[in-house]
Amino acid sequence: MATQKRVHAEEEEEEEGHYRGGGFAKLPEECVAQVLSFTTPRDSCRSALVSKACLSAAGSDALWDGFLPSDCAEILSRAVHPVEYSSKKDLYFRLCHPILVDGEQMSFQLDRATGKKTYMISPVKMTLVHGYNHIYWTWISLPESRFAKVPELLSVCWFDIYGSIDSRLLSRQTAYVAYIVFKLVPDAYGLDSPYQKGSVIQGSYESANYVSLQPEEEEESDEETEEGQEGRMRSREDGWLEVALGEFYNDEGDGGEVEMRLIETDELQWKHGLILQGFEVRPKK
Repeated sequence: MATQKRVHAEEEEEEEGHYRGGGFAKLPEECVAQVLSFTTPRDSCRSALVSKACLSAAGSDALWDGFLPSDCAEILSRAVHPVEYSSKKDLYFRLCHPILVDGEQMSFQLDRATGKKTYMISPVKMTLVHGYNHIYWTWISLPESRFAKVPELLSVCWFDIYGSIDSRLLSRQTAYVAYIVFKLVPDAYGLDSPYQKGSVIQGSYESANYVSLQPEEEEESDEETEEGQEGRMRSREDGWLEVALGEFYNDEGDGGEVEMRLIETDELQWKHGLILQGFEVRPKK
């Protein structure tokens, strides 16, 4: 009887071990890493928390090198400041925070969950009509800005803000949303014109909508705005505001320049108080 109980207990323990990944644990680390490479960075991190078999593989350079962009070395060579890291996993998560590239003309980062590329175009690299006329705009330094200088709108009755990015820099087969990222001074006005048009153009494709850069008076202050919702302003985690200008799909990165624009030249009402951080292009959630 005692022998039967012991055998039964051993069988239960073996079964439980397989349920918890015991059989999986017998696989070589490189095999486990290969399996995890078909998941996402987020799922790989989660697997390490629930399975001892995945713990070592989930931190391996072989796995995280696959999650990094194929042109990662080229991106790092464009960084304004050297990026130090102890492993490929460490590098991945360092790049989930913005780094300045191309002489501070853009910032680059990875989407933490997917590893897709995000770029923000600095106002220095953009075209602002009358942007360097100190009657209309002034360039200021803000500690919370990732760029050294950003333009603040003093007073204009119309504006035209334009920026572009080469589609080859972006992740392939990825849907993107382009945003204007900005702040407002306390006495900002005139930025809610129904004639303000945001647009994204790639080749013959155009996505456009009308946007307001000021909160609507009837909006509840605690109302959450869905990411990418057309024309609606939302707060960002970094303390800035954003509005979606339009969307596009980057297929094989051979679509040429992606052009982004915010323009209002019809109503001609006076505008004041916009602080522009840049245009951001990031994967659609």
